[in-house]
Amino acid sequence: MNIRLFLLAALALCAGCSAVPEEAALKPRILVLTDIGPADVEPDDNESAVRLMAYADRFEIEGIVTTIGWNCDPYPPEWKEYLDRVIDAYEQDVPNLMKRSAQTDFLPTEQEEQQRLGYWPSADYLRSRAVYGSPRAGIGVIGPDNDTAGSELIIRLADEPDPRPIWVCVWGGGNTFAQAVWKVQQTRSPEELDAFLRKFRLYTITDQDMVYAMRMDRAYSSHMWLRREFSDRLMLVWDESAWLNQNALGVAGWEDYAAQIQGHGALGGVYPHYLWGVEGDTPSFLHVMPNGLNDPDDPTQVGWGGVHRFGISPDGETSAWTNWEQPLKGISDRYEKQFYPDEFRDFAARMQWAAEGEGNHNPVVLIGRQGGLAPIEVNARPGQTLRFDASRSFDPDGDSLRFAWWFQEFPDDEMPFTLEDPASPVVSFQPGPDLSGKKLHLICEVHDDGPYRLPAYRRVVISVK
Repeated sequence: MNIRLFLLAALALCAGCSAVPEEAALKPRILVLTDIGPADVEPDDNESAVRLMAYADRFEIEGIVTTIGWNCDPYPPEWKEYLDRVIDAYEQDVPNLMKRSAQTDFLPTEQEEQQRLGYWPSADYLRSRAVYGSPRAGIGVIGPDNDTAGSELIIRLADEPDPRPIWVCVWGGGNTFAQAVWKVQQTRSPEELDAFLRKFRLYTITDQDMVYAMRMDRAYSSHMWLRREFSDRLMLVWDESAWLNQNALGVAGWEDYAAQIQGHGALGGVYPHYLWGVEGDTPSFLHVMPNGLNDPDDPTQVGWGGVHRFGISPDGETSAWTNWEQPLKGISDRYEKQFYPDEFRDFAARMQWAAEGEGNHNPVVLIGRQGGLAPIEVNARPGQTLRFDASRSFDPDGDSLRFAWWFQEFPDDEMPFTLEDPASPVVSFQPGPDLSGKKLHLICEVHDDGPYRLPAYRRVVISVK
C-alpha cells in the first residue's frame, strides 16, 4: 500500500489535534487460542472469529491457533477448516473494509509487522498466522512430545525485538501457551524465562482446558499450573463475568444479530446461529480494544471486557486477575450491561462497511488539545478546581456529538462526585480533603448522531495528592 497516502489520510482525520493522531500509533498485539469447530458444536468461536475479522484494523493479529476446549479433546484437525472459512470470508470483504481507512493496498506479507491502527492486513498474512496448537487438554500432556506450530509461534513472537506486550486471548484451553512456557523453562536460563513471561498477558474465558464434564477439576488444567508457578511474573486474567453476559445478552437480543450481522457481507454469511450463547469468547479481545476507555495493562480499569482485580481465583488456591466474587462481580456485571449496546452497534456498523464499503466512523475525543487513546494522568490537590474541556472533540463525518461524563465505581469506594452537568462538553469539580491519597477515574463518553450512534471514550486518571 501507499503508506504515505494512508498516513496523510489519518492525519487529515485528526485535523486540529495537537497530539499524534491515534492512527499513527501501533496496534496492540494479540494471539488467539480457539477451539473453533462446526456450527452445531462450537458456533460461538465462529461468531467471535467473525467479529475479530471486522476489527482487524484495530489489532495486530499475531496468531490464531486452534486448540482444545470443553467440547473437543482431542481437537479434530479437520475443524481448522472453519477458521479457514472465516479468513476466506474476510478476503472477500476486506476491499470494502479498507475503505473505512482509505487504504488502497496491502504491504508485502513479509512486511506486515509493526502494524499501525487503521491498517487492514491481507488474508494471506492471516493465513500465515493460522496454525495448529496442542490437540490434547490438561497439564498431563505438557512436555517434550507436545510441541506444536502454535507453541513454537508463541516462543518466536516473544523473541521478536518488539517492546509491545502480547495478549493471549484464550477462547478454549491455554494448553498451547503452557507448552511454550514449559519449553522455555527447560531450555533457557531463569532470567530468560522471566523475560519471556513478562512479555505476555493472558485473558482466559473461564477455564476450558478440559472437557465440560470435568470443568471443576481445576488441578487437571494447565491454567492452574500457570497461576501457581508464575502469577508473580505473568498477568493472567480469569474472567467469570463478561463472557456470561456476552452469551446471555446476545441470546436475548438475537433478532438484532439476525438482522444486522448475519448475511451482511461474506463475513455475515459465515456467522452462525447460536447454540450455547452468543460470542462468549469475544470479551477476551474486547478488553484489549483500543477505544480510549481503558488501559488493558490495568485490569482494574473497566473496559468492554469487564473489570478485574488481583486476588484468590475460583479454585481457592491460586491468584489471578478475576471478577468472580462480590462486590466486584456485581460492578463488572453492571458495566458490561451498560456497554453492551455500544459494543453491538459498533460491530453492526463495521458489518455495514463489510457489506457496502461505506458507513459511519467513530467520533474522536479530545480533552483540551490532547488526542490519542491512552489515559490522561493528572495530579491535583484537595480543594483545587479541576476543569476538563472536550469541546474540541469532533466527528469525521460531520455528525453532531453528545457527551456523558462519569466516574468509574470501584469496590469498597463510594462514588466521589455527582457532576452538575455531565452532558456538557466541559465539566469542573473540586476534590475534597476526604479524597486525599486516592485516584479518581473520570470517563468522557461521546456518541455521534449518525447511523448506529457510534461511541468513543477517553479516560482521565486524577491523583489527589
